[in-house]
Amino acid sequence: MLEPLVRAALLEDLGRAGDITTDAIVPAGQQASVVLAARQPGVVAGLDLAALAFRLIDPAIEMKVAKPDGSRLETGDVIATLRGPARGLLTGERVALNFLCHLSGIATATAGIVEAVRGHKASIVCTRKTTPGLRALEKYAVRAGGGSNHRFGLDDAVLIKDNHIAISGGVRPAIERARANVGHLVKIEVEVDTLEQLAEVLTLNVDAVLLDNMSPETLARAVKMVDGRAITEASGRVNPATALAIAASGVDLISVGWLTHSAPILDIGLDTAA
Repeated sequence: MLEPLVRAALLEDLGRAGDITTDAIVPAGQQASVVLAARQPGVVAGLDLAALAFRLIDPAIEMKVAKPDGSRLETGDVIATLRGPARGLLTGERVALNFLCHLSGIATATAGIVEAVRGHKASIVCTRKTTPGLRALEKYAVRAGGGSNHRFGLDDAVLIKDNHIAISGGVRPAIERARANVGHLVKIEVEVDTLEQLAEVLTLNVDAVLLDNMSPETLARAVKMVDGRAITEASGRVNPATALAIAASGVDLISVGWLTHSAPILDIGLDTAA
C-alpha cells in the first residue's frame, strides 16, 4: 500500500523533467550525510514513508533511525541520519518531509489529548474524517500518539446517525432493519442527541451509543443511564481544553475528528550533518 502512494507523491513533485535545481548544481557522484531533526517538541510518526521516499529516488540512500515512530521529541532531537548520493537526498526531501511532518502532527495532537485525560478510563479514538487516500496512514499516526481507531470504513460496523434515523422513520425501525440485514458478528452503535433518545435506544439492545454534543453534566447522566449495558462514546467539540471534563463523565471512548482533519504539522527539517 505504501509504495504506490509514495511513488505518486514523488511523480507529482518530479513533474516532467525531475529536480532541475539539484541536477544542475550537485555533481552526480557526490555523497552527503544529513539528519532529520525536530524543530519543536512532539511525537514522531511516518518514518517508513520518509525512508521509502528516499529509497525510491535512490536505493543507495541509507537511513539510520534514532527515534522510532511513537517516540517523544524535544526541539533539536535527531530523529534519523541519512547517508548516500546527495542528489537523491535533496530530491526526496520534500516528499519525505510532507509525509513525516503530517503524520507526526497527528501523533502529536493525539498524544496531547491522551495526556489531557490521563487518570480516566476514556480512550481517545479517531473518526473517518480523514484525508482521501491517507486514512490508513492517518489512523496509524493516531495509534503512534497513544490513541485508538474507530471505524476504518463503512463496512466495519453499523453506526446509525441522525440522518439514518430521520430517513428511516425513527430509532426503532433503523435499529431493527440494521439488525435484520447484517451478520451476527457486526456491532451496532447508535448516535443520540438527548437523554430521551438514549432511553429509547437502551430498550433495543445495541452495542454502543454515541453521545453527540452533550455537556459534561449530561454525559455523566447518560453514563449512569447506560449503567454498563453498552459502550459509551462522546463526540463533539473535543479539544485539549474540554477533554478532561468529558472524560470525567465516565464515558468509555472520546472520538476526536480534528486529529486527522485539522491537526497542524510537526515541524521537522532535513539538515546537513555536523
